[in-house]
Amino acid sequence: MTVLITGVAGFIGSHVASVLLDRGEEVLGIDDLNDYYAPSLKQARLDRLLGRRSFIFRKMDVAEREAIRSLTEHAPQIDRIVHLAAQAGVRYSIEAPHSYTRANVEGHLCLLELARHLPELRHMVYASSSSVYGGNAQLPFSEADRVDTPLSLYAATKRAGELMAYTYAHLYKLPLTGLRFFTVYGPWGRPDMSAWLFTDAILSGRPIRVFNEGRMRRDFTYIDDIVSGVISALDTPPVRGAGADAVPHRIFNLGNNAPVALNDFIRAIETATGREAVKVLEPMQPGDVPATYADIESARDLLGFEPLTSIGDGVRHFVDWFRAYHGV
Repeated sequence: MTVLITGVAGFIGSHVASVLLDRGEEVLGIDDLNDYYAPSLKQARLDRLLGRRSFIFRKMDVAEREAIRSLTEHAPQIDRIVHLAAQAGVRYSIEAPHSYTRANVEGHLCLLELARHLPELRHMVYASSSSVYGGNAQLPFSEADRVDTPLSLYAATKRAGELMAYTYAHLYKLPLTGLRFFTVYGPWGRPDMSAWLFTDAILSGRPIRVFNEGRMRRDFTYIDDIVSGVISALDTPPVRGAGADAVPHRIFNLGNNAPVALNDFIRAIETATGREAVKVLEPMQPGDVPATYADIESARDLLGFEPLTSIGDGVRHFVDWFRAYHGV
């Protein structure tokens, strides 16, 4: 049987695909290789997968309805889906809002429609985000918290995706699991995220922009820990029960459960690079939140999820990879 992975050339998607291939799974990966950030990085991630036995790649936009519908040709083989393709980034959603509704709402709907027409589908796992907690002032963030105060369009589209998934689980008894990721970082990460931006600037001797004057806390979560959670979730589908209340849809937080002050994160990068950052302190950006902190008790209990990577180790692994990738 085959696992379909959307966003397979992305940061998380490429890592998930590699782990599934390592354990002998057949993987069909799709990605549109768009230019939100350098397509060369996406291609480099993809190149690590191409040529591996049991991996097939199709260049495809998840919001292209007919293209996604064509995947039903593989219907007898596809029994699980890991839907990670999305337009990411809180700040960019202010600049390019329509790209978010296209990828994160229309694209998500296309995958849900595909899922309900796959006769052998056992489970679909999809990516949500800690951003859905928005203006929630209660820490840590729990899956039981209300999430109706999104502070960015990105957050609103991710919450919309959760609600759409619940509806499809209710209507068609589709086993669906949403994963709220908390600030993922590590090798092969995205160039628009703080680990990359800070490391690149520090190694180049450029100042770094530190928003809210560094008075922010993030539940930075290392990529290997996230991938472990994704695989555990994929292997643990919700039960398709009977009755009005037995909707096979669940949501889990996947975070480090140990928020780190932004200034401490910067210090970890300084230690790993052996260089001191030049900081430019700036106010909070629109759409940002002062803190994220994941309550992961549900993921621990039901998925066996346990983040193991310290900030010091994770940042060092990222900086080592960054140097090697750029030949620094």
